[in-house]
Amino acid sequence: MREVIPDKQVDNRAKYLAGLFAGILAVSTASIFIRFAQQEVPSLVIAAGRMTFATLLMLPFGLAELKRNPTAFNKKQIFHLGFAGAALGMHFAAWITSLEYTSIASSVVLVTTAPLWVALVSPALLKERLTKPVVIGLLIALVGGIIVGGSGSCSTVQGKFTCSGIGDLFAGSHSLGNLLAFAGALLSGAYLIAGRKVRNTISLPLYTLIVYGIAAFLLSMMVVLKGDKVTGYATISYVWVLALALIPQAVGHTAFNWALKYLPAAFVSIALLGEPVGTIILAALLLHEAPTFLEMMGGLLVLTGIAVATRKAAPKKIEYEKSQ
Repeated sequence: MREVIPDKQVDNRAKYLAGLFAGILAVSTASIFIRFAQQEVPSLVIAAGRMTFATLLMLPFGLAELKRNPTAFNKKQIFHLGFAGAALGMHFAAWITSLEYTSIASSVVLVTTAPLWVALVSPALLKERLTKPVVIGLLIALVGGIIVGGSGSCSTVQGKFTCSGIGDLFAGSHSLGNLLAFAGALLSGAYLIAGRKVRNTISLPLYTLIVYGIAAFLLSMMVVLKGDKVTGYATISYVWVLALALIPQAVGHTAFNWALKYLPAAFVSIALLGEPVGTIILAALLLHEAPTFLEMMGGLLVLTGIAVATRKAAPKKIEYEKSQ
């Protein structure tokens, strides 16, 4: 017998899914804004600006939370907060820089393998069992990553498909961008692992304020050491950097965090897999940067691998909480 769903529950379901869709669209704009800003602004300055603006956006919420609930951090919490902030800062430094050297499609697909690396080390660091679907998904995604990474070294000439050699995966500017994107994935995984260690003991506003602040400080120090200037750019360049903090960070990630109150975390994480797809579509429409056949095939394998790895975590029936 078919289940009859109350009208209010149907409305809520549509609202929750609409929130997730809005989040996917928002985070999908990040690479586009970065590419526009990179026409004038160095990558490290973009990364530092994004995290600085994001920290300022979180400042009133974090301070209000701290005022309501004064918190004294122990040594373990301080270590994990510091590690998470440093990993996040290095993640943005590597990933944003990768967009200077490789295509948006390659960069975004490679950097979104982070959930698989988290799953790989979870048994040792988080005492979470590595399941068979995760192993299978990891292998599929690795094959896809190799295809994406080698796409710049392969071509079709007069109907014959040739590659210049596996050694070229680690040489040239295109490959450098892919390696930086891959490093960004590993650093993102490290950030997530540290967050899981400490997140359940610290409120979301306070956690994000501290971690974003540490990332912003680290990136700012990197900018100073490199000698990049932070002033003198066109106004539109600062608009792109501010947009990074407002749309992908404040709108996108806030939408996902809001949805977590009503939907299972596994379901929300699967929705995150729409980011590279949305980014590639936006890049094709706005930058006329159409992905190559190999990038599309490799990207499809990466997304398939991640979907396989998280499939068992998704419940067959989603239970919806009542709206407050």
